[in-house]
Amino acid sequence: MFIYCTRLYEKHRKPILPLAVFSYNDRREVPNQFTIKFPNIQIIEFNYLQLHLVQKNWRAFIHQDNPAAAALISKMGYTESERVHVKLEFLRMVSRMELNPAKMKLLYGFFDTYLKLNEKEEREMRKEVSKLPKEEADRVLELPNYYFEKGVEEGVEQVVYNMINKGFSDETIRDITGFSLDKIKDLKRQIKNE
Repeated sequence: MFIYCTRLYEKHRKPILPLAVFSYNDRREVPNQFTIKFPNIQIIEFNYLQLHLVQKNWRAFIHQDNPAAAALISKMGYTESERVHVKLEFLRMVSRMELNPAKMKLLYGFFDTYLKLNEKEEREMRKEVSKLPKEEADRVLELPNYYFEKGVEEGVEQVVYNMINKGFSDETIRDITGFSLDKIKDLKRQIKNE
């Protein structure tokens, strides 16, 4: 890291601000320097500023059209009851930015790694998206793959529910839909529990 920063400084002749971003879920104390020592000599001491995401208020970043801010709100301080709203604001942020598909996939991947909604929360979020002004809701729904894949998956599950209710065998359902037998059995259990 030190060598990379030195080369950057030499190339651009601009100050470099070393910053460490911490994504711990708690508020632990960490040192603000990294030192490499051998018994008789200190090789390097690298000092840096710290950014603890859990200590940041995610609401302060939702009006920025910044991909890094959009991804990082998934690790900022929010309560369990705010999870759906955080995801909705992430989607609104991303829908305002004109990102290429590769960047979009990277953002989704990062965000979903740290804030993955369960099925109930996903349904709640779709309701919230439908409450947005039409133009904004359309932009969110046009986001590549995310809701399309959700919609297709839910549509296929509905077909499987219908097939189960009509008495199709598990093997026939598997052959038609491509679902595994375990997935079909899980869906049958869900139907019985409803």
